Amino acid sequence: MREINTKTKVCGLIGYPVGHSVSPVIHNSLAEIYGQNLVYVPLQVEPGKLREALEGAEAFGFLGMNVTVPYKSEVIPYLKEIEPLAEQIGAVNTLVRTEGGYRGCNTDMPGLFRAMCADGVKIEEEEVILLGAGGVARAIAFLLLKEKAGKVYILNRSKERAISLTDEVNKAAGRTFAEAYALEEYRKLDNSRKYLVIQATNVGMYPHTERAVIEEEDFYKLAGTGYDVIFNPLETRFMQLVRRAHGKAYHGLRMLLYQGIIAYELWNDVQVSEEAAEEIYRKMEKALGV
Repeated sequence: MREINTKTKVCGLIGYPVGHSVSPVIHNSLAEIYGQNLVYVPLQVEPGKLREALEGAEAFGFLGMNVTVPYKSEVIPYLKEIEPLAEQIGAVNTLVRTEGGYRGCNTDMPGLFRAMCADGVKIEEEEVILLGAGGVARAIAFLLLKEKAGKVYILNRSKERAISLTDEVNKAAGRTFAEAYALEEYRKLDNSRKYLVIQATNVGMYPHTERAVIEEEDFYKLAGTGYDVIFNPLETRFMQLVRRAHGKAYHGLRMLLYQGIIAYELWNDVQVSEEAAEEIYRKMEKALGV
């Protein structure tokens, strides 16, 4: 058991609620592997108390923090600075201590990219169907642009929100990179090809595990590969439908792993090995009861 003393560095997770998080498994395991005097704790912040929480963390000298729902955008006005990626996508999930405050970063999207690379999923030049047009989908759309996907088709229950996101991404791209569709309009897509399909909604998340954002099995014939950002459960209804249509399917646990690893690297100026990443991944699976 690691000793906690006056020199122990403190990091944490702020959100509401945070009791279900497996992030402590990632960071406390990394501290143990690399022999660092650091402890990571979940910090539940009641609505309306975010500013006070950040001021308290700074006063206590917290090294860094992760930020989860519902504060990923709300935290931005209280930061000393923000990195370009986080500013572009309008969401911060990692705070890095600087002189006089915290710098806001987004490790979710670099984490997703590293996870997809680890899983052998290619983005460059791929035709991508993105399910959803909320905050997570917005971030993924910009990731797809950055990593040179061929094109992205944004499908959402509200077509108006899909159009809004499409317009924003195309403006950043300076060309027609994205197209918007309502969910039921998937039949307009070219059914002679296979797509990378990324599920970026919370549909199918525990405890509503029997649901998928699109239930029609015909849709899943489009999926050469399906990637679900949800990690609980580890096999979602979306993944089941992709596999039933003979596609490859992946869940979001590695995304969670790598966003945490990147945050840890930012806080501690270290490079986490893939061996350490795999060791922690197994611990995360155990924590989720796999």
